Amino acid sequence: MDSIRRYIKYVVPYKWKILLTIFIGIIKFGIPLLIPLIVKYVIDNIIGSETMSSNEKLTELAWLMGVAGFVFVVLRPPVEYYRQYLAQWTGNKILYDIRERLFDHIQRLSMQFYARTKTGEIISRVVHDVEQTKNFVMTGLMNVWLDMVTILIAIGIMLYLDVWLTIVAIALFPLYGISVKIFYGKLRELTRKRSQALAQVQGHLHERVQGIPVTRSFALEEYEQGQFDKQNKNFLDRAIDHTAWNAKTFSVMNTITDLAPLLVIGFAGYFAITSGLTVGTIAAFVGYMDLVYNPLRRLISSSTVLVQSIASMDRVFEFIDEKYDIKDSPNAQNLEEVEGEIEFDHVSFRYDEEEELVLQDISLKAKKGETIALVGMSGGGKSTIISLIPRFYDVTSGQILLDGTDIRDVKVRSLRDKIGMVLQDNILFSESIAANIRMGNPDATDEEVIEAAKAANAHKFISELSNGYDTLVGERGVKLSGGQKQRVAIARIFLKNPPLLILDEATSALDLESESLIQGALEKLASDRTTFIVAHRLSTITHADRIILIENGLIKEEGNHQKLMQKRGSYYNLYQIQELDKQNN
Repeated sequence: MDSIRRYIKYVVPYKWKILLTIFIGIIKFGIPLLIPLIVKYVIDNIIGSETMSSNEKLTELAWLMGVAGFVFVVLRPPVEYYRQYLAQWTGNKILYDIRERLFDHIQRLSMQFYARTKTGEIISRVVHDVEQTKNFVMTGLMNVWLDMVTILIAIGIMLYLDVWLTIVAIALFPLYGISVKIFYGKLRELTRKRSQALAQVQGHLHERVQGIPVTRSFALEEYEQGQFDKQNKNFLDRAIDHTAWNAKTFSVMNTITDLAPLLVIGFAGYFAITSGLTVGTIAAFVGYMDLVYNPLRRLISSSTVLVQSIASMDRVFEFIDEKYDIKDSPNAQNLEEVEGEIEFDHVSFRYDEEEELVLQDISLKAKKGETIALVGMSGGGKSTIISLIPRFYDVTSGQILLDGTDIRDVKVRSLRDKIGMVLQDNILFSESIAANIRMGNPDATDEEVIEAAKAANAHKFISELSNGYDTLVGERGVKLSGGQKQRVAIARIFLKNPPLLILDEATSALDLESESLIQGALEKLASDRTTFIVAHRLSTITHADRIILIENGLIKEEGNHQKLMQKRGSYYNLYQIQELDKQNN
């Protein structure tokens, strides 16, 4: 199977640990195989001896129990400890490596992928499905082999004791193979469907937890309960389908398992009557039946676990196989020095092949240190234009040049390292304010963090918080106001100190006081940097060197504020409407 083959690549670095674990496990499982032989020896050679006196029998029994006690009390515990420790260490280390690979993969996936995929489903694959694959290591690569070796050793001892009774004991083994073939193929598919349904529940739940304020503000609790019930019911149905088939599997397997000891008891009695089979041998065989069929039951149970594990593997590798829309070209170079000249050369763009063009033949050039404002009605393509500069998406046709070089010819991460972005809704992580600012430069000193906050007009409000820069901001910065979040976001851009700056509706959702503070910080930030501003409020971009009016993916007007106002075109009309709205309010 392809998933198993790929998974083995993560296992190979730990092959010697696994082999050592199996070796120690063989000793651990081999020790109990002595018990039926001890029972036989006690019955046939001590109790049944006609040549030893009672004292000799007691002395022989004491020596035997002393040696057995040493093996089971002194030797077995450390064997058990190291077997468990090594098995768990290896399994967890493999999961660690897989999650490292998945997190790196998550960071490389395109914005389009995140636009169509629920966060909860991604988390389900990285946490739940990866955890399920651990059973492949613990069960498939360790316990299955140990159980098989235990069965083989037990059968070898049984053959030594009595060949014909051993043949009777293993006569039903072929039925296990047939049953596994019949039942476990479908069980894998049912397991996969159940895992997918669980991921959908997690995705729905994650989204709804984030949207609790919306649910409450619209009094949608009952409606949302119904929506969750649909997802939950779908998982219940898949879980019940899986459980029903699993129950059928176990009922057949356990029936076969229970028949085997009955056959042995019947034939052992027959051989004792007709062939003189000793009582000790019968007792030993009864003990070995347990030691053969318990591992066999575990193997059946392991088959179910392995099916679930392989289904989870399929989902993990399905996720890993998600293609990167944005890739470094084979000859891509690191972007070192940036002057800051950006040119859109006949750029057109569509999000999907089936959709219409969002941008059509855009050509514009921003000189080093120039501030370009993009304005126009919502949906015109402004935010799309700026999302192409850091290569969140790649152009459909044309090219974007940075200092004369196509941005597709430089490494993506080195390109983004030269760009600072302040968005309308900047995401803060649930850490301290200092940690969020330090994302602009993880190696920055405390003094540099404070200087960046001062430049962003954020130091005053941070200092007034209970724990200052160590104040935890909560998930997505929920403990801060909109203006405070924006200033923290701006502070981390000051700390990053990039040559290129992108501001996307950075002040549109703020009150006038916050807007004034942030506008001052942004103008300081944009000084001597090539800056692209997307703005809804035209009054905030009148200082721009050039203003580009975008309508339906096309450049309609271009010039500075005075020039466009004199032209009395679309920009003039938009500005007049906003001024009237401001006066009416």
